[in-house]
Amino acid sequence: MAIGKGMPLDSAALMSTVIEGILYGLSVLMFIGTIWALIHERHMRSVNRPITAVAVLLFVLSTAHMVVDIIRTEEGLVQHRNISQSGPGSEAFFTEISRETIVIHNAIYVLQTLLGDGVVIYRCYVVWRSIRVIVLPSMMWCSVAVTGVCSIYKFWHASIISGNVFGLLVIRDWISAFYALTLATNLLSSGLLVYRIWKIEHNVASSRTTKITTTSILRVVMDAAILYSIALLCTLIGVVCSNNGSLVMIDMLTSIISITFYMVIIRIAMGKSTHSHILSVRHGSGSDTDGGNLQHYALPLQVHISQFTHGDGASVYRNGNLDRPSTGKSRFVEGASCNV
Repeated sequence: MAIGKGMPLDSAALMSTVIEGILYGLSVLMFIGTIWALIHERHMRSVNRPITAVAVLLFVLSTAHMVVDIIRTEEGLVQHRNISQSGPGSEAFFTEISRETIVIHNAIYVLQTLLGDGVVIYRCYVVWRSIRVIVLPSMMWCSVAVTGVCSIYKFWHASIISGNVFGLLVIRDWISAFYALTLATNLLSSGLLVYRIWKIEHNVASSRTTKITTTSILRVVMDAAILYSIALLCTLIGVVCSNNGSLVMIDMLTSIISITFYMVIIRIAMGKSTHSHILSVRHGSGSDTDGGNLQHYALPLQVHISQFTHGDGASVYRNGNLDRPSTGKSRFVEGASCNV
């Protein structure tokens, strides 16, 4: 049984547009920083094109969602303000949830959610290098797609509601299933990713260089997963309680998906830049060999660990390049590849 509709629909539309606009502005700045981190001082051949394409696509979707949201709010609060006898700011327009702007608005959000979840699953596959690990997350991702499409269909063929978007049981059930599956997919994929990165760090714990890199990756992945999961959980609770306030959270999620993606790339790039500076101070900036190795460290988004050996002096092989010579006996530890 519904707990209550919460805030009026027109108020929810206005508030969601304002808050989404603020988050969208932040995402635009982070998008610029992401593109800079991906292409700065790099040849076109070395640019990670799939990640760049995802960043651009997320930006395009969030921009389209923002534009549609502004158009929908303007139509409801300005063009159709006298659609009923209740005066300016009437909820009558927003009760017609089968309007094209609302359907397009929801479709863009579903696409952005699928893209964001797909990126996490792809990262999980790259780190584990095993298709079996992502079988269950992929099946859950497909379930998210099905529930998302069904939710859009139900909105498209819905009748006029009475002040509560989630008052219709069918719509509420589909939307609740969509958010529950999205939350579960994100938690599972992020958990597998975090565990694998932690395992890599554990295997190369005696190497200070690799430990610093993997620790920064581990923290940023956890931060992004926690931020997105909390937003999803709040939205799911609002939908289950049939509260119109969850509409504000839904519009916020569109920008949060982009922000969490950009955050991972930017923070790893910043961490690598800081780490390279520390190494240059420690080993001296005048060495050509060290400079070449630091240039490799500065490559954004990628941490490759092919082999790890240590004896009297630690040595790390990265893509076949020896970072520091070692002497004495050495032992071999299986490494891994982490590309986030």
